[in-house]
Amino acid sequence: MADGTKVALVTGANKGIGYAIARGLAARGVEVLLGARDAARRSAAVDRLAAEGVAVHGVGLDVTDPSTIAEVAAFVGDRHGRLDILVNNAGITGDETQTAGAGGLAEVRRVFDVNVFGVMAVTEAMLPLLLRSAGARIVNVSSSVGSLSDMTAPDGGYLAEMPAMLGYPVSKTALGAVTAQYAKHVRKDGILVNAVCPGYTATDLNGFAGDRTPEQGAAIAIEMALLPEDGPTAGFFDDAGRVAW
Repeated sequence: MADGTKVALVTGANKGIGYAIARGLAARGVEVLLGARDAARRSAAVDRLAAEGVAVHGVGLDVTDPSTIAEVAAFVGDRHGRLDILVNNAGITGDETQTAGAGGLAEVRRVFDVNVFGVMAVTEAMLPLLLRSAGARIVNVSSSVGSLSDMTAPDGGYLAEMPAMLGYPVSKTALGAVTAQYAKHVRKDGILVNAVCPGYTATDLNGFAGDRTPEQGAAIAIEMALLPEDGPTAGFFDDAGRVAW
């Protein structure tokens, strides 16, 4: 690794937005660790990028499995001694049983395990490595469906047509609070922590129904991952600027 090269870990990066984030950071000279739990898909993603001339290193990472998180933290520590960028991208939407009134609390717990507790587990494990960086960045990939301002708009806002769900949108609301707490914790250390909304991006999470490409969705995460020292922290952003919590 050349002196001054930033090191990034992107979770859930074998496809979709995470893959585009990994590609975009690597194309900008960042040494990227592509985290994914499925070995075959992880290897295929690394090979696809290599065929494009983009080098990344795959690491086995399941954000709900403490042993894999510990293994990745140890690998990063041994190989690089620090981590400059953490992008918590891994997430799931869950199924219709999470709808309010459906009684599907098991599904709500499954969604929270990935979208909230997974982010906490990975961030906690990587924090000692991030603190060794000259100015680390943490980016949490969220969604404006978790915006309390939009949820509670008198006219229902753009979320009016969506069913009331206890899993995915509430998990993204919670992720906003997690983002704020970590930002508060590491502000004195020069680490900037922000959440981002990629917009309605065509991925398998929504049956490829989105109207944005993964590259478009990844742009704001890449921007926040490469913020200068005077960049914002404890914020929620999309391509247009700040998003209301």
